[in-house]
Amino acid sequence: MQILYGLFLIKALMFSTSAVAVSTYIENPKPVGEARLEVMFWDIYDAKLIAADGNFHPQKPFALSLTYLREFEGKNIASRSIDEMRDQGMRDEVKLAKWFEKMQQVFPNVDEGQTLTGVVDDKQHSHFYFNDSKVGTIEDPEFTQWFFNIWLSENTSQPKMREKLLGVSN
Repeated sequence: MQILYGLFLIKALMFSTSAVAVSTYIENPKPVGEARLEVMFWDIYDAKLIAADGNFHPQKPFALSLTYLREFEGKNIASRSIDEMRDQGMRDEVKLAKWFEKMQQVFPNVDEGQTLTGVVDDKQHSHFYFNDSKVGTIEDPEFTQWFFNIWLSENTSQPKMREKLLGVSN
């Protein structure tokens, strides 16, 4: 039984990022939910939400991994993130410009099969990993809230994806 559970946990965490990176910030990390983003007939990425004991709370450490199914430039990932924050209601253009610059510095170009993972720590700072390597940290709790709300807010542009990530639906 322990072997089966261990294999399940390894498989679940392998999908997103190294177990070491996630477990650095999250005690007893377990998957909460997963979903695929599809736009028209294109598969964009597979997303997985991980939290302590598999119980998500936005004010506690968690990780969101995106395994890309297409190639994207880091600049375009940052730009799309800013667009999503605006759609959610963020109107401070000075902050958005600052966040865009920071994300451009952090987000690399990705190829099919590569993973970007954002991990939120107990101070609400965002740590980003590309595959198994840390690529940057943004120590701004307001950024963290707006950025992860892209997927996890009730106002997300992808409500069905949100439900799957939060384990509300299959």
